[in-house]
Amino acid sequence: MKSHLPSHNKTTPQKPAKAKAQLSADSKHRILEMLATNRFGTFFGVSQKVLDSVWQALTSPNGESITYISMEIGADLDVFHPVRNRLRHLEITEHPDETINRFLQMYLQGPLKIPNYSGGLGILAGDTLKSFADCKIPVAGISLLYRKGYFSQMVDSKIGQVAWASEWEPENTPGLYLLHDPESPTQPLTIEVPFHDFHGVRSVACAHLWLKMEINESLDFFVPEILLDYQTPQSPSWIQDAAQHLYDSSSEKVKATQRRLLGAGVIPVMEALGLTSRTIHLNEQHGVGVILYLITQSLQKKYGAQYEKKATDNDILTAAAEVAKRLVFTIHTPVKAGHDRFDISVYGELVNPFCRHILNLLALDEHNNSMYNFTAMAMRLNRTTNSVSRLHKEVTQKQFPEYADKITAITNGVHHLTWTSDAKAELYDTFPELHNWRRDPSVFAGAEALHRNNKFRTYFEQAWRTDTKILVEYVNRMLITHRNQRLATWIDPPNYLSYRSEGEVPLEHTTFTLGFARRFSTYKRADLIFEDLDRLTAMITENNWPVNFIYAGKAHPSDEPGQDLIRNVLAVQEELYLKSNGLAKLVFIPGYDMHLAKMMVAGSHAWLNSPKRPLEASGTSGMKAAMNGVPNVSIMDGWWVEGYHEGQTGWKFGYEGSVSSEHFSEQPSSLLYNEDSNSFYTVFPEMLRLFYDPSMHDQYIDKCIANLTLNCPIFNTHRMAAEYVARYELTLAPAVQREMEKFRKLYCSDPSF
Repeated sequence: MKSHLPSHNKTTPQKPAKAKAQLSADSKHRILEMLATNRFGTFFGVSQKVLDSVWQALTSPNGESITYISMEIGADLDVFHPVRNRLRHLEITEHPDETINRFLQMYLQGPLKIPNYSGGLGILAGDTLKSFADCKIPVAGISLLYRKGYFSQMVDSKIGQVAWASEWEPENTPGLYLLHDPESPTQPLTIEVPFHDFHGVRSVACAHLWLKMEINESLDFFVPEILLDYQTPQSPSWIQDAAQHLYDSSSEKVKATQRRLLGAGVIPVMEALGLTSRTIHLNEQHGVGVILYLITQSLQKKYGAQYEKKATDNDILTAAAEVAKRLVFTIHTPVKAGHDRFDISVYGELVNPFCRHILNLLALDEHNNSMYNFTAMAMRLNRTTNSVSRLHKEVTQKQFPEYADKITAITNGVHHLTWTSDAKAELYDTFPELHNWRRDPSVFAGAEALHRNNKFRTYFEQAWRTDTKILVEYVNRMLITHRNQRLATWIDPPNYLSYRSEGEVPLEHTTFTLGFARRFSTYKRADLIFEDLDRLTAMITENNWPVNFIYAGKAHPSDEPGQDLIRNVLAVQEELYLKSNGLAKLVFIPGYDMHLAKMMVAGSHAWLNSPKRPLEASGTSGMKAAMNGVPNVSIMDGWWVEGYHEGQTGWKFGYEGSVSSEHFSEQPSSLLYNEDSNSFYTVFPEMLRLFYDPSMHDQYIDKCIANLTLNCPIFNTHRMAAEYVARYELTLAPAVQREMEKFRKLYCSDPSF
């Protein structure tokens, strides 16, 4: 069967270009400077001095570093790859030293996908760690390595989404290193995590440790991401099975096992590597099991080997209060499905009786005492709880009123170097008003003069045209490929245009292009704007305004309503095309990933977000569009409440009234399709008029540049990192501390903090 995956998901080995006969002395020195070793292995991309200094900071007795825990980390190399970029700049393609040459070939030709993320949470984690590296903040990330990734997606016009396991090889992926046991360098470093199986029998899960180096652009700092690989011969088969796929929800047992594999592995990893962080950051509640380990450590220190018999309930609660001082917790969603609740009979079987006793004291759901509520446990045991936007703070306080006083807001951001297109980056490099933007995204705040700079406005549109051409040409190639494959596979092309004659297919890059790409979940309402096709197509045909609607995204394989949304989008393609006389073309791109996301946020003319308010806690895809000067059209939810700036940066539509618990429902009857789609239909003609009318087009470009000067300085992960540093109470080098203070002065997510 031939695949319908976009070509960028495949890696075709290329023969290296012929190297120069002799490497210059300078080139030899530079390449040797990119090789470093320590007791855990040999690494490529940073100097020995950088490796030693980072590791020294992470293992220092003063504990002035952070351990960052996330269920998923998205950091694909096809959207940000500073080591490969440096090698290309040096024009070094071969090296006589065998070890160096092996690294060279892997970095220049190796696979770029690391499919250990499902969407916003994981990509945010990756962006956050990149900014920590850029800002030289000592952090180590810990996550799981899923050898079958999340899932790969095909889309069939009749069936909808078809999911199958991703296949990738960490052994051949550049920037990933299997750590060696210092006592036995030919063997992988292995940690053991105590477990019980579902019959209460004691067991042990064994994980190999992989290190992904999140290296900054100048190659003078990095953040290590430690990935636990439980696909080891020593682990029981049921552990290996549970650890294969990210967010495997084939059963509650598997889901609970995954959470324990993450949480229970944190301290063993830190001990094996010598990490001394005083502060542990839980990026969502998935790794909350680390609390059990920390509490038992504390009690064992107090009572010795007999701690289980000697410790009283009061001792446990006292130890928990002390452990909480080490924890920073970020909650990312008000949506019920995003919170971990497990039946006691399921999760309790994975841990020993003493841990069950701790959970009974700290994690019982207040509404159902047969369930453990891990989100509530994480809310309870921390020194600071952070929501991911100002509005989300209000929502979280209503959902967890008992913790309202300690809930603060740190609005999310995105890594500006990852999400700015090559064409826009070249543009920003050109103008002195944006000098040093790569290192310091706050410079956009002082670039007001660009609004009046006709040269910048002209070049901006040229760069934008380049980005739109890249996106549209990708879509057109995909449509033709799907048409040609119709007879070679059982998959029917997911797009109506693949069934039209070849002359009708091509999208035009000069056509207004509306982008939408995110996880397909009911509250995100991907099909909202197609609620009334007659009204939508009338405004298009009456004014002769062609529109490209480009959609992408995945629904979790267990989320049938989410998959229905994909089918709904596919189902309206033909009617939309015919009713608009071919002016409106709706395309769904399968295989959504970071590479495709970057093309879409840069090449669209506006970015759509249509969740039910207030269920979108933050939403970062619109921030990525803003990094490229692309305006948003969005419900006033999540970050857009802060990024709208009274219409200077885009458009708003839909309900924006006060928030109460009745608005948290995801029932179909409560999703406000009619009300919010009607609101969109009043806004959309204004957008198209500004885009197409030459006498008004300058107003459109005004919104684009306002995104650069108003939103780029704020909604980036450098500023976000600066706000987290304050929560971490971390002592930093004076120069780094000054940078953090500068970002915090520029914008404060929570003025009450």
